[in-house]
Amino acid sequence: MSKNAYQMIPVGRYRIGAGQPPFIIAEMSGNHNRSLKRALAIVRAAAKAGANAVKLQTYTADTMTLDVRKRGFVIRDRKSLWKGLSLYELYRDASTPWEWHAPIFNLCRKLGLIGFSTPFDETAVNFLETLKVPLYKISSFELVDLPLIRRVARTGKPILMSTGMATLKEIHEAVHTARTNGSGPIALLKCTSTYPAQASECNLRTIAEMARRFRCQVGLSDHTMGIGVSLASVALGASLIERHFTLARADGGVDSAFSLEPQELLQLVNGARAAWESLGKIRFGPSAGEKPSLLHRRSVYVCQNMKAGDIFSKENVRAIRPGLGLPPKHMDMILGRRIKRDAVRGTPLSLDLIEGQN
Repeated sequence: MSKNAYQMIPVGRYRIGAGQPPFIIAEMSGNHNRSLKRALAIVRAAAKAGANAVKLQTYTADTMTLDVRKRGFVIRDRKSLWKGLSLYELYRDASTPWEWHAPIFNLCRKLGLIGFSTPFDETAVNFLETLKVPLYKISSFELVDLPLIRRVARTGKPILMSTGMATLKEIHEAVHTARTNGSGPIALLKCTSTYPAQASECNLRTIAEMARRFRCQVGLSDHTMGIGVSLASVALGASLIERHFTLARADGGVDSAFSLEPQELLQLVNGARAAWESLGKIRFGPSAGEKPSLLHRRSVYVCQNMKAGDIFSKENVRAIRPGLGLPPKHMDMILGRRIKRDAVRGTPLSLDLIEGQN
């Protein structure tokens, strides 16, 4: 088994994994809308909402594709948010200028956030290494780019890998490539590579299966609307969650339609922590907080004044609240027996009031 198996992932002052709240990543992507001022405002908003990290994407249109409009180079899918754009136009508009990375990461550090990125080719990795990023993300579309994964792995830093579209064999190949080339700890992100994604296609039960098969931390890269799917992933073992993030969807931008706004990110942060805390451990019996509620269980009470020697019947004893008397399970034993001494209405029944009981 790899030395990285189920290994906690150290990232700055954080640890990603069991025993820690879910690590929340705000993905900026192209939501800066070609404005550094807006990009920095997104970082501040992410910090204010309680995110742990802000992630960029590092590429240029020229490192991603060619500036042509031939078949395959133009988005024709009628359901796509980017229908009609060429790939070059999309990546030109969505890319984060490389000269912005340093000021964005500097602000992240100042605000206590982890700043990192998804590289899309070797030149991006080389550039990000000059900025000393603490970890890397491999996108779903690049999971089959084993030379890229090899280059990232050789930095020795932790790697997050999204698995959208990937077959089990492709995930095995990616993980094997990373581990045999000296990567730091690995986390796989369950992902559905549609934008926006439908909850019905997310198949979150795969999270536990990926953890079992690949012996690593597993999280979710979520492109659905709202936060319900993200919160559900925590209950199924996700130790980190990545969400696209914008200041306001109404401002537009290439990814705005499926991005969270600041108040939604805050709800995700708080909800994910609450979901994680609620998992607790396997235990039975009242919790410390429940113990006062035991008083409000039903128990057996004298409901009519009784004299010593009277016979208990359904008319003079009942199971009512509060819970200071015998539990209702003893009712069959009580009925037909005699009371030892006088008791007034409202007396909780105890064994020492029943003849023949010690």
